Amino acid sequence: MTDVTAQINAVRRSVGTRTFEAGEARVCTISRGYATTVEDLWDACTNPERIPRWFLPVSGELKVGGRYQLEGNAGGVIERCDPPHGFVATWEYNGQTSWIEVKLTAEPDGRARLELAHIARVEDHAEFWERYGPGATGIGWELALLGLFQHLDSGRPVDPEAFQAWNLSEEGMRFMALSGEQWCLADIAAGADEAAARAAAERVLAFYTGREQTD
Repeated sequence: MTDVTAQINAVRRSVGTRTFEAGEARVCTISRGYATTVEDLWDACTNPERIPRWFLPVSGELKVGGRYQLEGNAGGVIERCDPPHGFVATWEYNGQTSWIEVKLTAEPDGRARLELAHIARVEDHAEFWERYGPGATGIGWELALLGLFQHLDSGRPVDPEAFQAWNLSEEGMRFMALSGEQWCLADIAAGADEAAARAAAERVLAFYTGREQTD
């Protein structure tokens, strides 16, 4: 069994903005600590043989300028890489492009922290954001970082079928509901209208749990 409350409390979340030459962007940032070294965490996040043990199979060239593809999900180009401290890559999915910025740091207690910022230009994702809010990317990344925790904690690969079945279980549904609530609170703390933020949180939870209905 998974201690859902402990897993939710292990994560830090924030919603903000960033200004680029190309315009304003929204930034959803998630981070959590792991009982391992920065070097091991880097290997777990960048080794193509190890990534599928907690996330998805990946193909392509995992180097600066190389293009990667996650099986059944996003692909993109690796723009910057500073091993073992972090990397930046485009995140291209469903005809839209955003960016992920990953940073790894050592903590005073000997653990390592992963921080991931998902960056999307406002004008490219305005309709999607209005409908689903930060939980659309936030819940997905939170599930991924849970898989990473399970892999690092056990030293074994996460069974993708068992993990998917857990997502649909009562425990998994509770995890997603609590994650969505925390992303909603982060959105409100960043200045979002509370009613709009809560409505978006309801829609994104319905999407993740398969209850969404087309308007």
